Amino acid sequence: MGLSQAVACSLILSLSMSEEINLKLMKLIEKNPHLTQRELASAMGMSLGKTHYVLKSLINVGWVKLSNFRKSNNKLGYAYILTPLGVVEKVGITARFLLKKQYEYESLKKEIEELKAEVNNDLSLDQ
Repeated sequence: MGLSQAVACSLILSLSMSEEINLKLMKLIEKNPHLTQRELASAMGMSLGKTHYVLKSLINVGWVKLSNFRKSNNKLGYAYILTPLGVVEKVGITARFLLKKQYEYESLKKEIEELKAEVNNDLSLDQ
């Protein structure tokens, strides 16, 4: 395994499930900052409690901020906004996620070729 492959493998393994959830939530917030926690939870396919926990952690590390706005007569609404630090982190996670998916794709291609060869070999033995 070459150095670039070793680095890629290290980056791939460092992408945890929580980072994937953070990335998905940050993308959703970036596209739809006015969604409620309930709507975010529904879009994420997660419980409201878990969504609240993840949002709170993103706010605590400074990647997302909560902003007030006037929704209508005397009602305040909230918007979740990616901070500049959150945008930088999102780019980093996205890059690692892309590397992970490319590595998985190449591994799958190799496995498919091996399976095809095995099937062809078994078919030629039967004849």
